[in-house]
Amino acid sequence: MSKKVVIIGAGYAGVETALTLNKLNKGKELDITIIDKNSYHTLLTEIHEVAGNRVSEDAVKIPLNKIFKFTGVNTVCDKITKYDFDNKKVYSDTKEYPYDYLVMAIGSSPNLYGIKGLKEYGFTLWSLDDAVRIREHIIHCFAKASNEEDPEKRSALLTFVVSGAGFTGVEVIGEIARWVKSLCKEYRIHKSEVRLILADLLPRILNNLSEDSAIKAHKYLEKKLNVEILLKTSVKEVTPEGFMTQNDFIKTQTLIWAAGVRACYDVDELPIEKACPTQRLKVDEYCRTDYPNVYAAGDVSGLICHADDRVYPAMVENAIQTGHGVAVNIWNDVQGKEQEIVEVKMRGTMVSVGNYYAVAEILGKKLPAWLSLIMKYLVNMHYLFGIVGFAGVARYLYHEVLERRQSKHFLEKHWSTRVQAWWLVPLRIFLGVTWLIEGINKVKEGWFTSPKLASFLGMAADGVTGATSAQAVAKRIDEIFELKLHIINFLIGKETYMLQGEPLSSTMFAKIDIFQFGNFNLVPWFLKNVVLAGDGIAMFFQVLVVILEIGVGLLLIGGAFTFLSSLVSVGLLAMFVTSTGLYQSSWWMPFAAIATMGGAGRAFGLDYYLIPYLCNVWDSLRKNKKLRLFFKGSFDRYFDN
Repeated sequence: MSKKVVIIGAGYAGVETALTLNKLNKGKELDITIIDKNSYHTLLTEIHEVAGNRVSEDAVKIPLNKIFKFTGVNTVCDKITKYDFDNKKVYSDTKEYPYDYLVMAIGSSPNLYGIKGLKEYGFTLWSLDDAVRIREHIIHCFAKASNEEDPEKRSALLTFVVSGAGFTGVEVIGEIARWVKSLCKEYRIHKSEVRLILADLLPRILNNLSEDSAIKAHKYLEKKLNVEILLKTSVKEVTPEGFMTQNDFIKTQTLIWAAGVRACYDVDELPIEKACPTQRLKVDEYCRTDYPNVYAAGDVSGLICHADDRVYPAMVENAIQTGHGVAVNIWNDVQGKEQEIVEVKMRGTMVSVGNYYAVAEILGKKLPAWLSLIMKYLVNMHYLFGIVGFAGVARYLYHEVLERRQSKHFLEKHWSTRVQAWWLVPLRIFLGVTWLIEGINKVKEGWFTSPKLASFLGMAADGVTGATSAQAVAKRIDEIFELKLHIINFLIGKETYMLQGEPLSSTMFAKIDIFQFGNFNLVPWFLKNVVLAGDGIAMFFQVLVVILEIGVGLLLIGGAFTFLSSLVSVGLLAMFVTSTGLYQSSWWMPFAAIATMGGAGRAFGLDYYLIPYLCNVWDSLRKNKKLRLFFKGSFDRYFDN
């Protein structure tokens, strides 16, 4: 009989535990259930972007049924309210869930430290609901301030304070600062009226990073985002009108608390030893609690780092690695193997300060701002790829790049403009037909049977291109425009065929010479010494060209792998323009190929079905370590929106 594993909480730790157990559970020896009060997994590291209106809430919500699709994990949307560790059962208000192994992955909560009025009049940022509440409140403050005539009340409405200058505090004040510009424009409020404050009890911000990184972020907040930073400042009491520090009373309608974290309040009543003052569950080196079959992972786990005898910080790396370790140890216990010590390797930290700046320290190395931003995107993409595959990464980039809500710079306004893919269908088909005809014509000309490439490239030993009535036809090249850029030369010319000094026909062409040094030109050298080195090699390349032209044509007509086939189109055209030159009748083709890269196969094309199918096959392979080509849901679309 299979062992029942119940995982409480679908945060980073819970999801990692469930996915790892699913990979190990090839013989179906485990019945895995993950329970969460929400039907989705929240990207908690990105909720500040929702609070600051950079992205919509959909950008940070990953439906659990998408994460655990094609797995043996059961997902349950329910809230656990009672634990019976002796009888191995947990309860919601309506149902009981028996278990053989229980994983506590219920996360953490803001630590309010008993500050009077903070719970009633302050805001926290520890869930998606918190982020949406803050966003709507800020909009309300601007709307109300735009009609408020009392200067003091107007000032309080336009004063936004974040208490706590750690990762969350810096990120949320950075997002709000970026958002303020568009809010001021929308509600006709001068930016000088808005006061942004970041307060912290410590002598510097970002205390977990090096002083150099903290100073960079500090300067950027003050100079670029006009944030007032109050250090060595604590919140003593919060009222409806504002809050009291040790020295002053600051009038505001918005105090966001980001100054402390503790284990989820649900653990307070559990009969399990806890680590004070954060109330995280005490665990051994295997992440087991007082009960051998009850494990704790993520923020609720009080796993000790033996290097400094301190509890690991409540960060995503800790959650993912403890979740993985718990899964391995449960599996080992089922198999009768020894438990493995769970060690967390903290590889680095990235903190965004608005959407154009970030600081990061990876493996002890401080990164420049531009690389820090890139790393933050890459880390998020890597995580999403691990839980929902290519579809999750594409959806993340869609929200971050195309659907960003804050004010956009000039280029962003243009590249984020949405176009219906079906407008590109005629162009895609026409480009495909053109390539198909080119390939078929080459087959008719004998490209599969005899060498033709040398004459096609203008490198035949005989310089005469043809004959009419035993008289040679000469080719004359007239240069119309030339632009020399060191190692790259661009030429527009006119090619005229002459018979006895009289023009027969002429056409315009464009040619690019790359890597030209004096009399040396890389492309002609490569063609002569590699492509045309022998008849056998030349036949291989010319057959390859024909196959590519016909293949690209068919793919474009059918709308299959459109981005890839369009990219090959660009490559073929680049080869032509740097060798023979590209004739005027074909000048439209590179631009058409670039245009069709933008999803032209998603409308009236096979890509509409093919791409989701391939994503699902990959997702199933990745989650189950087994290749299946056809299965239930293999053609389902992940995110139709």
